[in-house]
Amino acid sequence: MLRGLLLLGSENAFLAERMARLAFVHRAVRRFMPGETSEDAIEEAEKLSASRITSMLTLLGEKVTDAEEAAEVTQHYQGVLEAVAERELNAEISVKPTQLGIDIGSELAAANLETILATAEARGQFVWIDMESSEYVDRTLHLYLTARARYVNTGVCLQAYLYRTAEDLAGLLPAKPSIRLVKGAYAEGPEAAYPKKKDVDENYLKLARTLLEEVRESGVRVAFATHDERLFQTIEDEAAERGIDRGDLEIQMLYGIGTARQMALAAKGYKVVVLISYGTAWFPWYMRRLAERPANLWFVIRKVVSR
Repeated sequence: MLRGLLLLGSENAFLAERMARLAFVHRAVRRFMPGETSEDAIEEAEKLSASRITSMLTLLGEKVTDAEEAAEVTQHYQGVLEAVAERELNAEISVKPTQLGIDIGSELAAANLETILATAEARGQFVWIDMESSEYVDRTLHLYLTARARYVNTGVCLQAYLYRTAEDLAGLLPAKPSIRLVKGAYAEGPEAAYPKKKDVDENYLKLARTLLEEVRESGVRVAFATHDERLFQTIEDEAAERGIDRGDLEIQMLYGIGTARQMALAAKGYKVVVLISYGTAWFPWYMRRLAERPANLWFVIRKVVSR
């Protein structure tokens, strides 16, 4: 129930406008993001790089409905890629299709994505395409497959809580995709997504097993995005059974959560990627982070008490 309320709150414009003004909310958010500018994110990426951790940078914001704003987002990501290249950082970016104007038109989003991918390819960099709510899945997969035909330096996110994901994965495999597997963090009804955590976890493992076979047989890039230690332990064990080396097993985690574990996994030889979010449009994203782990609400409550 709490998770559902937090997800509903993430879509509430009234809350977004008012809560984002509160100082204690800003202090609580800083646990999950280093700041609101790309420079803040890049500085953190530099620090993580010293620990052999790759960063994935993403500008917060979604559902852009103005072509000029979508163009500005595209230019912003080009600038981030250039800054990362200049500093010789081991860092990637993740973009949302709605940031690139997919609600305006798929052709516009595809053109903006191609601009970003061309910039990244010229510098030997990688671009992830994020997955948003279920209404965007078909358009996002089409966007990805079209881009993947020309650019190999791109991957797409799949969400384990959607019933359809196993079928979507089967449709992607012939293209030898790069896949980032997450549980899913948007408000979805029971007609589209598993409502119970245990069912989501079970589907995550089912999809992970399919992906591990692809890693073993084809060497495709697969990233398991989770903070669930038991879940990743199972994936670790099954990877070992398949003869997959630690260096070929990738885990992606969020900035500010489980930092010590991130360092420990990187020291053991696993590929660790940390998602660093930044920007001013952080409220919906922050509410989804709380929904993923409602225990984080205690952190917010402590900030309120300490005001």
